[in-house]
This record gives sequence, structure tokens and C-alpha cells, in this order.
Amino acid sequence: MIKSMVYYGNTSIGEVEVWPKGDTNLGAAAWAREIRVDRLSPPSERCLPLAVMHTVAVGARCLDMESRPPKAADEPPPPLVAMHAACLRDNKTAVVPLGEEELHLVAMTSGRNLTNHACFWGYKVPFGLYNSCLTMLNLRCLGIVFDLDETLIVANTTRSFEDRIDSLQRKLSNETDPQRMNGMLAEIKRYQDDRSILKQYIEGDQVYDDGKMYKVQPEIVPPLSDNHQSLTRPVIRLQEKNIILTRINPLIRDTSVLVRLRPAWEDLRSYLIARGRKRFEVYVCTMAERDYALEMWRLLDPDSRLINSVQLSDRMVCVKSGLKKSLLNVFHDGSCHPGMALVIDDRLKVWDEKDQSRVHVVPAFTPYYAPQAEANCSIPVLCVARNVACNVRGGFFKDFDEGLLPRITSVLYEDEIQDISSAPDVGNYLISEDENVAVVNGNRDSLAFDGMADAEVERRMKVCFLTSNPPG
Repeated sequence: MIKSMVYYGNTSIGEVEVWPKGDTNLGAAAWAREIRVDRLSPPSERCLPLAVMHTVAVGARCLDMESRPPKAADEPPPPLVAMHAACLRDNKTAVVPLGEEELHLVAMTSGRNLTNHACFWGYKVPFGLYNSCLTMLNLRCLGIVFDLDETLIVANTTRSFEDRIDSLQRKLSNETDPQRMNGMLAEIKRYQDDRSILKQYIEGDQVYDDGKMYKVQPEIVPPLSDNHQSLTRPVIRLQEKNIILTRINPLIRDTSVLVRLRPAWEDLRSYLIARGRKRFEVYVCTMAERDYALEMWRLLDPDSRLINSVQLSDRMVCVKSGLKKSLLNVFHDGSCHPGMALVIDDRLKVWDEKDQSRVHVVPAFTPYYAPQAEANCSIPVLCVARNVACNVRGGFFKDFDEGLLPRITSVLYEDEIQDISSAPDVGNYLISEDENVAVVNGNRDSLAFDGMADAEVERRMKVCFLTSNPPG
């Protein structure tokens, strides 16, 4: 135990006794001798601060703190007691800034029923995490993280189309099974048809399809920040085929891509924002090149209803090839806690092991290899994902409301947190799936892709830029 002084701003508000919890070494913590409260957190409508902390920072409790007994019976209570009462009344915490972290002092009720007494549990959490998660829990909102390539879209350049066709033709020359040969020929034909559409777009900014001519329409891409300029991209949308043609760099035709959107995306998107109520805060985590990823997301969310333009730069996380995806990296700004986030991805092993329980693995989107796979499903893949998201959210908040909150209300300063039920975690409400669920229609060659997947996108785009802008 150490003795310390608490300040609100520069004003001393009371002496306290502080006990370390967990691995905290108060003797080595310079801030522990003078605990300087900077502000009180926002009030909470329905969630007790301790419930928020138990959900997002159960292992982060670093101290217990209580006011020192008065020296005389008639001594007036220190201002610390008034701050304690205000925190209990308004469901607030007292916040002590610690660089990239914050110490939140959670006002507790003591079982000793002492008068003019203030007692707190202290939690050290990343900057901004408490406020973000408090808002989400009050609004009954979780996080959802989308992969792009082969999860929501498949995109190809002329070069990637040619590579796919060449690869299939080499396999075809060694194939003897008539059924497999027919399948390969049909797949080659689908690639060739889309390559032809892309070629028309590149060469003439227009496309003939089913006897109709479609000309490019300029679409303005708003700047991500004051340091960026707006772009105008030439875009063709073939709505009936779920195809969009766009140009990553509007000045370089070789960066043109043909994008196929996964069926039922609009159903999932509508659920996330139905009736103006946000059920999930949306993020994107991809191994693709950033400019490409931003454009793919713009095509998926053209009116910025899932992620507004101000947030997009922070919520678009591009992971370098060879590294694992991580929810801690996605929420680098403290905007959400990993245990409150659902991931939608066609691959499981690309995620950090501790996040894999929170991944709903969807079958890879394969419109060239298995064009009928989605249509033959009784429920489209993204409608299944919508149902999973709905069930996860329902289960999470049922346990939060009916399991955690009632028990939190009776916890006293003298109690131990281990006696409380475990915090809800998205991973508890997902049925674990073998990653082979991503294989559609039999034993698909694991090296074959329908479009540019993950790191290949970055390589393709760099090649396009270099060949169009040779150095020197």
C-alpha cells in the first residue's frame, strides 16, 4: 500500500491509500504518488462503468483506492467524496491520462457503510477505448470487420485474366477426364468473356453487352482528408450481372479492373443499417494495396452509409503480405475491443490465433470456377453471414443484459472480480468451423483463384504503375 494525493486538474481533492492489483508495481509508477484526474467520462445511460470495464478490460484492474479516514470527527469531507458521489450517481468514471493509456477510477460502493468515504477500483486501458465501448454497449452495437477479395468481391485486371486463362489451358492439356475438361473449358470461356468486356472498357471507355452500349459515367471520389484531392473515376455498372468496371488510377488505363460483387451484399448491407439504426460499427481488414482497397469499398458502400468518409482512413486497415491480420491492429485507435467484434472472411488462418474464434468463415466467392454455387444455396452466403451477425449480436447482449448486469450491480468494493460471471465475447456465439468450409463444390485446387486475392492485388497494381510510368 502507498499513500497518495488525488488532484482534479491542479486542485488537491483528497488523500488516499492505494493498493496494487495484479502485476502493478505502484512504487515504480510515477503517477501513483500524485493521481491527477483530468476529467470525468461521459455519463452512461444504462451500463454501469464496472460492467463496461468487465467487458473490455477485465484483466486491466491495477489498483484499489480509498480515501483516508478523517483525522477528527468534525472534519469536513474532502472534495474527493463529492467526486465519488457524482460518479456513482451519473455512471461516470474519473479519468487520469497516462500517455497512450488512461487510468479510469470506477467509483464503488463499500460494504462497510462508512460516511464521507470514497473508494474506487482503477483500470488502465488504451486511450479512448472506454468511451468507444461505452457508446457501443449503450447503443447495443458491436464491431464487424470485413475482408474484401473473395469474401465480398472478385476483381481482375487484363493481366490477371490472361494468367488465369493460361494456367487453365496448361492444365487442360494434361487432363483426360471429359467431365473435368468440360468444366475447365467453361471456366476459360467465362474468363474470356469478362476479359473482352474489360478490354472494351480500357480501349474505348464503353462496353457492348447483350446488344446494349454502356458508356462510362464519371463518379467523384471525395478526398479522405484535407491533405487529399478529390478524384473522378470513369465507371461502368452492369447491374444485372453484378459487374462494375473502374480504374484505380483514372489516368492509367492499365489499372482498370473488372469487379464482380458477391450476390446478396445489399441484403447484408441493409441489415447493418436498417431503419437508420446502426447495429454494427464497420471496419475493413485486407491484404490488398490501399488505393485498390479504398476503391473496392467505395463500390460496395457508394453512399458511405456503413463507414462515413471521415472515419474511412482509420477503418480501412491494409496488412502487409506475410503478416497476420489482428483485431488489435484493426482497432489501433481504441475504437473497439476485440471481444466485441465479428470478422467475416473467406480464410481463417490469416488471422492471429487469438482472434480466430471470432471469425465467421464464408466459402470463397468463385464466380468463374463455380458460377452457380451461390445460386444453388438455399440461403445465399452473405445472407447466412447476416443471420450469423444477428445471432451473435443477440447472444452477446442477452448475456450482457441478463447475465452480467444483474451481478455487477451487487458488487462491492471489498469483493473480488473473479466472483462475477465471465464477460461476453463474440467468439462465444460463433459455431467453430473448419477452414475447409471455404471450399465450394468439391476439391477445388487450393492454388486456383477467381480474381486477385489479397497480396496479389498489391503486386498487380505495382506492376501496372511501373509499366505505365517507367522510371527515369
